[in-house]
Amino acid sequence: MNSKKMDTGYLLLVEDEPAVQENNYKILKRRGYEIKQAYTLEEARNIIKASPPKGIILDLRLPDGSGLDFLQELRKESSTPVLILTAMGERDDILRGFQYGSDDYLTKPYDLSEFLMRVEALLRRADAIPEELEYGELKLYPISNSAVLNGVDMLLSQKEYAILQLFVQNPDKILSAEYLYERVWGQDMIEKENSLKVTISKLRNKLQDSKFTITASRGEGYYIENIG
Repeated sequence: MNSKKMDTGYLLLVEDEPAVQENNYKILKRRGYEIKQAYTLEEARNIIKASPPKGIILDLRLPDGSGLDFLQELRKESSTPVLILTAMGERDDILRGFQYGSDDYLTKPYDLSEFLMRVEALLRRADAIPEELEYGELKLYPISNSAVLNGVDMLLSQKEYAILQLFVQNPDKILSAEYLYERVWGQDMIEKENSLKVTISKLRNKLQDSKFTITASRGEGYYIENIG
């Protein structure tokens, strides 16, 4: 098997089963990836705090907590791509994994060739994440899920940031409520538009002293507008 060198950053393996952890470590090292290992969520948090990874391969059942809770916690601060690798393979488990912010989901036992392809796809996603997005006085940092307006941190929630990023990436487009909800909440809207309206209202309040606002176009959706 040819080795494949990862450009920058490292992969974090969060897995408490020694055999699975060591097997994946050896396979990925042979492919040329830089790897760091965590057997608990506490170890993972400490590693990430010292230096953010390029991608995370995450088990869901860890000795000190739930991988889903860890993922939800991570998504408040980071867009780092995550592949869930778990024995929990029921449909509801998989749907919940994506709803909590996973980029991919693979169940144990798994084919090693498929595992490697999914890791490569995960890292292509990481390469596609820009370090910074700029829209006038707004600066967005997708890796940390943070936004700065006129040099001041906007202190956005995960969903507020996700909506703002969609607007900044599509400044001349009206985005439908259905599109926004599906992209940000990860599921069909189906009479849940109130959650979207509340989040957009909070976002408008945080933009109120700036040149920007989010405007509703009746029957069509929302768009970001420069009112300065």
